[in-house]
Amino acid sequence: MRGEEKGDSAAGTLHRPAHTARPAPVIVVSSGEPAGIGPDICLALARRRFSARLVVLADLGLMQERARLLRAEVKLAQYDAAGAPAEGALEVLHLPLERPCRAGRLDPGNARYVLALLARAADGCASGEFDAMVTAPVHKGAINDAGIAFTGHTEYLAERTGAPQVVMMLAGGGLRVALASTHLALKDVPAAITREGLERTLRVLCDGLSRSYGIARPRVLVAGLNPHGGEGGHLGREEIEVITPVLERLRSEGFDLVGPLPADTLFTPANLEGADCALAMFHDQGLPVLKYASFGRGINVTLGLPIIRTSVDHGTALELAGTGRADAGSLFAAVEAALEMVKARVAAAQ
Repeated sequence: MRGEEKGDSAAGTLHRPAHTARPAPVIVVSSGEPAGIGPDICLALARRRFSARLVVLADLGLMQERARLLRAEVKLAQYDAAGAPAEGALEVLHLPLERPCRAGRLDPGNARYVLALLARAADGCASGEFDAMVTAPVHKGAINDAGIAFTGHTEYLAERTGAPQVVMMLAGGGLRVALASTHLALKDVPAAITREGLERTLRVLCDGLSRSYGIARPRVLVAGLNPHGGEGGHLGREEIEVITPVLERLRSEGFDLVGPLPADTLFTPANLEGADCALAMFHDQGLPVLKYASFGRGINVTLGLPIIRTSVDHGTALELAGTGRADAGSLFAAVEAALEMVKARVAAAQ
């Protein structure tokens, strides 16, 4: 896919209250499922220098115990919003665990702790305390086992921030892949692809690419839903009755949209040349390609929120927690991406 373009865009202003200028952006990192590798990779942030003040949301005792388990020489300091950054230390905004935690052992009793991390991060971004949030992985099963309906970060943050429409996009390996539907059973996907929903998704996607990446007029490749793009209606009519009419309408407004393209050939070099993003109709149509190209270095971005949110592209990896074998590369990439988005939005607002 082509590189980012800088220039005038339809981007709005940065959606957070104005505050006193500070020397560097403040990025909050939610440490995620405490029994997984989230605390491990958050500790690894101390090994890198970022042009931002990083604040890890976690139970301080958990972080200290995990550092001892990993034999990681990391200085931890309690975050003080009113104070200067702690020199040479990883700052931790302490939220207490509900129950004691052991690396690798899930406990649904800590589900509310995990959600409290997300709520604090989102609310801090909305208030202007933080410029962006980055999330380590959560375990959806453990949260649901606690009796709390939870589909994923994307849906939770949309509800928390009151965003009417959000789009999940993963980036890495030279690709950006967004989704028209997210965490749905495959049998439920066709009914979820409607003209109204697809149009909203494309508008949010293109606006997000402009605001967060500085791309003046994003070129988006749009996948069909059915094999071979429906074979002229013989393998399904969604391309004819839903997707094509939406693309034609938006093209008449100046959107640069290509498709619907058969998904099995969408990701060929000839199609990707000059494109800024691909829109897949469902989760496993587009993300296997993206993760093949970038696993361990890819990131997840939620477009359409009034705040900036990026995330790792992997799960909790319980079997790696506390072993020292967790790779923090995706978290590093997510922090860097959040920083670039902060810069792009500030530039667009000037």
